[in-house]
Amino acid sequence: MDQKRQWRLAVVMVVLCLAAKCISGEDPYRFYNWNVTYGDIYPLGVKQQGILINGQFPGPQIESVTNDNLIISVFNSLNEPFLLSWNGVQQRRNSWQDGVYGTNCPIPPGQNFTYVIQVKDQIGSYFYFPSLAFHKAAGGFGGIKIASRSVIPVPFDPPAGDFTILAGDWFKQNHTDLKAILDGGHDLPFPDGLLINGRASNGYTFTVDQGKTYRFRVSNVGLTTSINFRIQGHKMVLVEVEGTHTLQNTYDSLDIHLGQSYSVVVTADQPATDYHIVASTRFTSQVLTATSILHYSNSAGSVSGPPPGGPTTEIDWSINQARSLRRNLTASGPRPNPQGSYHYGLINTTRTVKLANSAPVIDGRQRYAVNSVSFIPADTPLKLADYFKIPGVFSLGSIPDYPTGGGSYLQTSVMAADFRGFVEVVFENTEDSLQSWHIDGHNFFVVGMDGGQWSADSRSSYNLRDTISRCTVQVYPKSWTAVYMPLDNVGMWNVRSENWARQYLGQQFYLRVYSPANSWRDEYPIPSNALRCGRALGH
Repeated sequence: MDQKRQWRLAVVMVVLCLAAKCISGEDPYRFYNWNVTYGDIYPLGVKQQGILINGQFPGPQIESVTNDNLIISVFNSLNEPFLLSWNGVQQRRNSWQDGVYGTNCPIPPGQNFTYVIQVKDQIGSYFYFPSLAFHKAAGGFGGIKIASRSVIPVPFDPPAGDFTILAGDWFKQNHTDLKAILDGGHDLPFPDGLLINGRASNGYTFTVDQGKTYRFRVSNVGLTTSINFRIQGHKMVLVEVEGTHTLQNTYDSLDIHLGQSYSVVVTADQPATDYHIVASTRFTSQVLTATSILHYSNSAGSVSGPPPGGPTTEIDWSINQARSLRRNLTASGPRPNPQGSYHYGLINTTRTVKLANSAPVIDGRQRYAVNSVSFIPADTPLKLADYFKIPGVFSLGSIPDYPTGGGSYLQTSVMAADFRGFVEVVFENTEDSLQSWHIDGHNFFVVGMDGGQWSADSRSSYNLRDTISRCTVQVYPKSWTAVYMPLDNVGMWNVRSENWARQYLGQQFYLRVYSPANSWRDEYPIPSNALRCGRALGH
């Protein structure tokens, strides 16, 4: 064989090897087919119309690994439009899949939509939920697990089991009745109870083997109330918060605010009997409690005695616990490099935004607002209007960067932001109720929180070394919370209260993170199956 032919053969072999590597190295796909229906449920002993996914309440668990592609086909068998959103899944470069009305047209009754989601560079514990028409009050939520890839070390031993707990407040009224209360300009009544995985007290059992260690992923999927979570007679070691491996502090109980998710490991090191798992409301005059059972497989007896008590209205206790959350600087996240290799405290902020919540009455009706603007949905998803350049749907800058102190008003509020900015966001809460804030598409570093009013001097108390990074944060009554947020994800992103009544009545807006490059490197193109509605019909 002459030298030229040998060279050509070598080139062909290299190309084939590279092609094989690309094919074999493609991130895995996981396929889900979901049918969304109404169904009778009795979580508090009263018949209600629930929203089921494949006949389940709560819905099916999503099991995934970092970088997996999730193909989720959702058929809407309800008699009204429907959307699912994915709390904490960042949708890198892909707000097209976020599943809120600002980004997606609803799935019409009797039709299907397929979400194509990659859990890119993420690990951790999250949940999905229905985002339209107060459907969340009827169910339709479920857990999301994103495990680390096998080549990435995890800073704790593999547990003997991995449990998901979806806890939160619940109302006996159907979601349509609750929505009518809000549409009438009134606030919701006090919840009727708490649920753990869709069941009231002692309706759910977790079985463990004595001497083994288990992981519990706990999310507050409720509508209006913070909870405290604890397990009778057992210590909980915190290992992960919304995708961040934490310093492994030990707690007797944990406050989990609306929309938040925590992972703890628990060792079954007590005498072989059954124990209470408890969720109870926080910062409420009436304390609601729900229990499940931690059952030792060799149990010599059933659960006995009252559930252990927990904190009720103590704010300082909760603030001190929140400040104790720390990032594990040496542990790997979704990538092999240590979490501490990202020195957020050394990056200069490019902008400061202050967001103040309020509870105005507008036109005789109860509303909620951010910087005096109470959000109202447009007739067209904002992402589609932006992409197709449809005029008159929204205006950039329709919410100010700072509280104005002026009268509140209704507006489809969108804040402009530049890709690769690094923003300081200060949440100010002058009200008597705790607030819980979530930002889609991003994680942020919780650098500070304290009572009173924030000022520039407050920065001297910031944790600029090892604070937690997360996507949902609480703001205590008459207090502030400050976060640093890298604007590293182009798209249209919902910033909202996780109190679902406040969100529904206007305490939200959209953050448009913009790159002028118009490149797939920064943002994926519009999906071929994207639904059209409103003024986007015909585009």
